[in-house]
Amino acid sequence: MIRTFLLLSVLTLSAWHKPQTDELREDFGKGSKTAYAPGAVTFSSGTWYLADALTDKNAVRIRNNGRLSMTFDFNGEARTLEVSYAAYGTDENSGFQVWYSTDQGKSYRQTGTLRSTQGSTKRSTTFSTNIKGPVRFELRKVSGGKNRILISKFAINAHAQTSAQASSSTLPLKGNYNYDNSNLLLGNPSHANTDLNTPDNYLIDRSYYISSYNKSRGCPNWVSWHIGKNDFGSADRQNDFRADATLPAGWYHVDDTDYKNSGFDKGHNCPSADRTSTTAANSATFLMDNMMPQAPNNNQKTWEHLEAYCRDQVKAGMEVYVIAGSYGSGGYGRNGYFKTIAGGKVTVPSNIWKVVVIIPEGDHDLQRINTKTRVIAVNTPNDNIITPNWMNYTCTVRDIEKATGYDLLSALPKPVQDVVETVKFKGGN
Repeated sequence: MIRTFLLLSVLTLSAWHKPQTDELREDFGKGSKTAYAPGAVTFSSGTWYLADALTDKNAVRIRNNGRLSMTFDFNGEARTLEVSYAAYGTDENSGFQVWYSTDQGKSYRQTGTLRSTQGSTKRSTTFSTNIKGPVRFELRKVSGGKNRILISKFAINAHAQTSAQASSSTLPLKGNYNYDNSNLLLGNPSHANTDLNTPDNYLIDRSYYISSYNKSRGCPNWVSWHIGKNDFGSADRQNDFRADATLPAGWYHVDDTDYKNSGFDKGHNCPSADRTSTTAANSATFLMDNMMPQAPNNNQKTWEHLEAYCRDQVKAGMEVYVIAGSYGSGGYGRNGYFKTIAGGKVTVPSNIWKVVVIIPEGDHDLQRINTKTRVIAVNTPNDNIITPNWMNYTCTVRDIEKATGYDLLSALPKPVQDVVETVKFKGGN
């Protein structure tokens, strides 16, 4: 009788925790945990482990560096992962990462890029994971300190991506950016990804811009962003230059002081003035992995004039897509010529470039870019005696591609690329 009871108990437990193979949907409506102390909670999908986290109505609230972890495996192929999230109440913004394990939780790897809250409005994001099961996932809060995140939905889909999701082979392997106003709508120039084995082409999604970070150079290869009317507001310039604590463990975190007395400005790739909608948006541009050592006159005059031109276009009813970056080594700053600063930890680029695509405000942006679209390519020397007029440094997109090895505007149809990438902007609308 006892053996029969034990067998039935094991079978019942196995059925309750049976790994799913088609899809998993969890809204965290079942189960309760009222303290932040670590512990397990059984929701409708199975048992999850909450560390520095508790349940909050139909959500899980996470603080500090807390975690929300599956303790069971999903047996199908996890094609996509959808997460809905928001900042808790009036808390400041913070970010989380997705990690996964294929050995029942013995070891984990990160997938996709950091996602950040934008106030208490709920947002949903999709990770294109394409991981074969058995697999379990873990959400890790990695920034924002004591500010709290609410996770209200977690969904795994084993079905293939839609044609819209898979329409561009140049998009990053993890993360779908093929949507209007996406900061990476025009393509991933260097096929950057989040594989720690390629630290000099590491994809970072800061919500307000996306970049390929170069660990060896201590600055981005390129940064990509969209500018629309909603990006402008009344937020003040934060000037909170700081190291990015979310970079992988063991990497050097470039700090504000690394530029001190170097003769070079902390030159923004994505400018502060392009992100004034909220304090969080503006503050994100002051992370040091958005900076490059830039000659002061290049930064404050020539480049500032081009940035102001782009913002003027938006104010006149356009929307703008920008990809900017730098390459080479050796520039002339206020104190003369240097190849590196910060004791060799940060490379001083020889050239700074930008590609700008301008279209009338509207929808279905990718489809509206054609051979008549205004495309501006600029390539400047990183030199303090540069002239203020950026028009003196216009070139073609193909010129920048040749210098960098990148595939710019790769999401556009090839016939469109062949026209807009070979024409040098000469002014006008």
